[in-house]
Amino acid sequence: MKLENPNPIDWKFSVRAEQLQGSVIREILKVTQRPEVISFAGGLPSPETFPVDRMRAAFDKVLLENGKTALQYGTTDGYTPLREFLADSLSNAESKILPEQIMMVSGSQQALDLVGKVLIDEGSKVLVETPSYLGALQAFSVYQPKIESIEMDEHGIIPADVAAKGEGARLLYALPNFQNPTGRTLSVERRYELVETCARLGVPLIEDNPYGDLCYRGDPLPKLLNMNPGGVIYMGSFSKVLTPGIRLGYVVAPITLIRKMEQAKQASDLHTSTLTQMAVYEVIKDGFLDQHIPTIRHFYSGQCDVMLAAMSKYFPATVTWTRPEGGMFIWVTLPAQIDSNRLLEAALAQNVAFVPGVPFYANNPATNTLRLSFVTVSPERINEGIEKLGNLIKAMS
Repeated sequence: MKLENPNPIDWKFSVRAEQLQGSVIREILKVTQRPEVISFAGGLPSPETFPVDRMRAAFDKVLLENGKTALQYGTTDGYTPLREFLADSLSNAESKILPEQIMMVSGSQQALDLVGKVLIDEGSKVLVETPSYLGALQAFSVYQPKIESIEMDEHGIIPADVAAKGEGARLLYALPNFQNPTGRTLSVERRYELVETCARLGVPLIEDNPYGDLCYRGDPLPKLLNMNPGGVIYMGSFSKVLTPGIRLGYVVAPITLIRKMEQAKQASDLHTSTLTQMAVYEVIKDGFLDQHIPTIRHFYSGQCDVMLAAMSKYFPATVTWTRPEGGMFIWVTLPAQIDSNRLLEAALAQNVAFVPGVPFYANNPATNTLRLSFVTVSPERINEGIEKLGNLIKAMS
């Protein structure tokens, strides 16, 4: 029986909930759903790279041959054959990674939240790159840390600034490969210096590496994890090399930390989808990624070249940008007097979208910056959109 005219509830949100903010990118993506909009905004993998037939066959095989197990509850740490596969692929001659050091998560975004839960208290010092991944800033901010910004240049994060600011920090968050949002890559020399600096300070180093396999030339650079497995928390994802819709990632850490993160995950979702883990293992176990990833690299490299060429043609000389060697993003610095939020308003009026740079800064944002993504837009529309942006920038200069 339904109550008549019940008093409306005055919802009282927690202090933590009151501080939550939505993703600026997600809000922009609502606008870009219109087909006429040329969107350089989303960090979305291209659907052209999704192995739909392979995934369908894997799910069918798992359900046919082992369906009752796949549809049952699973362990919090994840499907053992998949963790064994990952442990073997992450190990090298200098460092042996054990399956017990790996926990499967519902996308690496969940790993960021779990790290925040187990390592960050209110007021804890947390170090991040300048600028940094918006999703990490969102995940950590829930736990009310004091975020300290670490400087970057064209060679990535500057270890000397970590040494100057890192005393007493709970963690340092870094994306060493084709960083989101800048596309920059941490040099090999700095990788060793950064790992040594964090180890000396006793600061846990998070290596978030969703884009590491998407290098356009040469081989992937050495992982920070292998330089110091006892001091590095490594995060990987299948979102960029298979498909983001499966929401499957993994975190690698010392066993003591993994056990604590397991407890935090049990309070969140008990475990990541068993069916999905078994299907992904079926897809990758026989070396499929060795053939599939090069096709993604080739496709994205061509898209990147088209955008870089268009920017050189249409952007004024007062604009500078990064030239990524992999990944999905280009970082743009406008003349100092141009606010990228104002530019976005003008661009949306002409059906072009991008992400302003401000949300990627934990402190002291540079309002004349923006991020462009090139992987989901056709070459023809890349040229059209960049030409429109170039004309708008010239008009505002």
